[in-house]
Amino acid sequence: MQKGNIGVTTENIFPVIKKFLYSDHEIFLREMISNAVDATQKLKTLTERGDFKGELGDLTIRVKIDTEKGTLTISDRGIGMTAEEIDKYINQIAFSGVNDFLEKYKDNANAIIGHFGLGFYSSFMVSKKVEIITRSYRDDAHGVKWSCDGSPEFEIDDVEKADRGTDIILYIDDDCKEFLEKQKIESLLNKYCKFMAIPVAFGKKTEWKDGKNVETDEDNIINDTEPLWTKTPSTLKDEDYKSFYRKLYPMQDDPLFWIHLNVDFPFTLTGILYFPRIKSNIDLQRNKIQLFSNQVFVTDQVEGIVPEFLTLLHGVIDSPDVPLNVSRSYLQSDANVKKISSYITKKVADRLNSIFKDDRKDYESKWDDLKIFIHYGMLTQEDFYDRAKEFTLLKDTEGKYFTFEEYKTLIKDTQTDKDDTLVYLYANNVEEQYSYIEDAKAKGYSVLLFDGDLDSPLINMLEQKFEKSRFTRVDADIISRLIVKEKNKETELSADQSDNLSQAFRSQMPQMEKANFFVEVQSLGKEAQPVFITQNEYMRRMKDMSRFQGGMAFYAQMPDSYNVVLNSDHPLILQVLNDEEEKCSEQLKPVVGEIRGQEARLAVLRQEQGKKKAEEVTQEEKDDISATEKVIDEQKEKKRAIIAEYAKGNNIIHQLIDLALLQNGMLKGAALAAFLKRSVDLIK
Repeated sequence: MQKGNIGVTTENIFPVIKKFLYSDHEIFLREMISNAVDATQKLKTLTERGDFKGELGDLTIRVKIDTEKGTLTISDRGIGMTAEEIDKYINQIAFSGVNDFLEKYKDNANAIIGHFGLGFYSSFMVSKKVEIITRSYRDDAHGVKWSCDGSPEFEIDDVEKADRGTDIILYIDDDCKEFLEKQKIESLLNKYCKFMAIPVAFGKKTEWKDGKNVETDEDNIINDTEPLWTKTPSTLKDEDYKSFYRKLYPMQDDPLFWIHLNVDFPFTLTGILYFPRIKSNIDLQRNKIQLFSNQVFVTDQVEGIVPEFLTLLHGVIDSPDVPLNVSRSYLQSDANVKKISSYITKKVADRLNSIFKDDRKDYESKWDDLKIFIHYGMLTQEDFYDRAKEFTLLKDTEGKYFTFEEYKTLIKDTQTDKDDTLVYLYANNVEEQYSYIEDAKAKGYSVLLFDGDLDSPLINMLEQKFEKSRFTRVDADIISRLIVKEKNKETELSADQSDNLSQAFRSQMPQMEKANFFVEVQSLGKEAQPVFITQNEYMRRMKDMSRFQGGMAFYAQMPDSYNVVLNSDHPLILQVLNDEEEKCSEQLKPVVGEIRGQEARLAVLRQEQGKKKAEEVTQEEKDDISATEKVIDEQKEKKRAIIAEYAKGNNIIHQLIDLALLQNGMLKGAALAAFLKRSVDLIK
């Protein structure tokens, strides 16, 4: 029997491992089985080279739980070890400087394991004692047993072992008894080992017999040793890819299409990336790409490892150039990982472009599902925009699709304004903005449909990318002012008439939370509607953008700003004006006269004061101006009250306001009920 101390420069390595690896302690099982796979693969390599002449036989790795003994055993029939090899590979740990160790790696189990060769020693995270029973593949080898109870002391002894390979026996610690539960081990095997290259058996398969599940003699193999990404693409059919996708994501709809990655220079990379059917809820779709190294699971937290927009894809990436046991921050700075990231971006763009060119009709049918992914990529990665602009589509409200260049050619003759700016009109809800869309079509204009989650930031980006262009929602203004070709016609109403008409409607606008209404009078022609409600393009877009950018949160708190435009050419508006003048003129005449008299007096007072220096103006003169301004304000308020009282009883004003609100989806509840009752009364 040999006894000794493990070759480390500190005697408290095991407490360190226990304490600082504990948060990630489940990783031990991956390490144990990865070692078993490596040992088995080495034996296969020796056989291929002719250095091992024996029979390989069954190479299955077996995982067993013994609840009575409190042990978890991982067994392989791989290369095995001699006593000398145990001393070299197990007893000597490439580890020194415990203080540096704690400071640098205390928060990351993967980093500790990877940097210090502690793969095997991760077993002590969950074990109070570990035994290795092994026998080398060599002809003259005999069984060797190594044991350690969690102190630096170990024992090595000869032992009877009939077959080559290694058994790792973990005596599970009292505070880690969950690793003696079948369900827990099954979940870890499924997470870390389901695609390892050597069969891994855990228990026996069961079948339903005599009203209960009973074990059979057949091993329960938990992994697929030849997953789809390891196979040659030319040998696979569409159904193979779909079936594998359902295996990875059982609850998902079938994908749109996929990319099979297969490159061996300047790095090695295989994998399959699927384009899922994504419409919204971006965050819910992340972390669906699984990163592997030689079929061993590394992580599904791939942000920063692949470009952000690719985290919306599903699938697997496998590269032996990706180190197995390292932190994500290390992965993100690794040169090979950066090359892989750039390669995948290019392959994704090339694949999309080829589908677009090869079968545009099929591509268009998938666009509504694809666009959120492509838009996300264009917004977050400049070089992807440069590639994607050739196959990104614009969809109009009639369901037709155009490339950027095609659409520019379509609208340049009709939608270029007097300043030579190309105006892209868009809607985000065809039903709610129906009348505005129809007005635009009547003018010969085309209207795009932007109803996606990312369309607000996308529009801002396109305005910067497209030369001398702007985007305007179709309800942002009356149609004649959306694309101004010439100076708008002035209303024939006098300033007083326009003011009185505006005041009548303004006084009856509803009081809505976080909504301000501004009323103006315009000459729009007899055929145009009597009242429009439009929303300022800039403010609405800023409010939309505030959902994506934290620094713009103050826009979200601002009230919505609406313009109420009265068409002074429409018979109903003229009818209201005539009725207002007839019924209010006697009341308004003395008030208006007083306002004009006081305004004239105020003008004279200000003119007189303007001739003097500031210090020469007396307090009496200042008070005179203040008193005059107060009288004017009081008379204007009196005028507003007279007009408001009149407007309150004018059903046409209420009906026109409600029709405009209804057109914009803003008439609800009691106001909608009142509108319906009034509509019936007007018909009687």
